Amino acid sequence: MFLRALMAFLMVPAIVAGVVPYMLASSDPYKAEGNFFGLLILGFGLSILLYCVRDFYVSGKGTLAPWDPPKKLVTVGLYQYTRNPMYVGVIFILLGWVIITASPIVFGFTLFLSLAFDLRVKMHEEPWAEKKFTAEWISYKNSVPRWLPLLKEDSSPKKH
Repeated sequence: MFLRALMAFLMVPAIVAGVVPYMLASSDPYKAEGNFFGLLILGFGLSILLYCVRDFYVSGKGTLAPWDPPKKLVTVGLYQYTRNPMYVGVIFILLGWVIITASPIVFGFTLFLSLAFDLRVKMHEEPWAEKKFTAEWISYKNSVPRWLPLLKEDSSPKKH
């Protein structure tokens, strides 16, 4: 199982959020001088991604790969705040690349991938999750936002 999770990580996000933006930036004639502040953003995104990969492996008993998805609905960790923190992490990694390289082509790739992630989630992953996890998914979907964590107001009575 660990080997499957490692291979999925190396094949999917390492290529999409590592190799591809590096290659695009390397061949971008329009790039300007970047800023190393992007390393902080990239590192933040990588932390999110690794945390989520761990939750998929430990809690979900699966991997991030479409061919080996979690067997259990993952609602722990960052999944308590957004239904798609792994994709959010990848977008942060790519935004880090945009800042580091100042590449308009990497920026375009980031926008394209953001749209592709949204379509994939809405057209494939959510219908699959609803079919596989039924009532558990519906409850989760109704209480956790798709992309951006929302601050929930505490509804408990206040003591004065």
